[in-house]
Amino acid sequence: MSNISNIIIPVVIFYIVAYGLIHKRNVYEDFIKGAKDGFHTVIQIMPTLIGLMVAVGVLRASGFLQAVGQAFGILAKKTGFPTELVPLVFVKMFSSSAATGLVLDIFKTHGPDSYIGMITSIMMSCTETIFYTMSVYFLAAKVTKTRYTLAGALLATLAGVIASVILAGVIS
Repeated sequence: MSNISNIIIPVVIFYIVAYGLIHKRNVYEDFIKGAKDGFHTVIQIMPTLIGLMVAVGVLRASGFLQAVGQAFGILAKKTGFPTELVPLVFVKMFSSSAATGLVLDIFKTHGPDSYIGMITSIMMSCTETIFYTMSVYFLAAKVTKTRYTLAGALLATLAGVIASVILAGVIS
């Protein structure tokens, strides 16, 4: 399996080049055009990325996320959800990298193989950075009417958190 994973990307690249050559496309010019379009997209979304990173940094440094975590921790305690993970749920909705910092703190405190560590690992893989994704991709695609996207994404995150607790309970 390890050898297969090492050759997948080169095979895909060679396949794309061969496909382009067979269909008489200038593969290099198409690549350059795609890279140029990608660069323009990065430039367009850069202010949003910077704003989100600054906002998460300010919220985390100010202690606001801890306060929210404590407020929701009371509700979480009644439902059986570990209160230590409440700030992680909120941070993950904004920034995966900031959430990763919290994950490392949780792993240092409780260990990756503990019940809380298992929930954390599963939750990180089955939840999304909702606000980051919506702002970046909707901005890039110039979507103005998001309809039920936020409600659906929050519901999916809730389902992911619940599934994390259930799966960690089964594994432990």
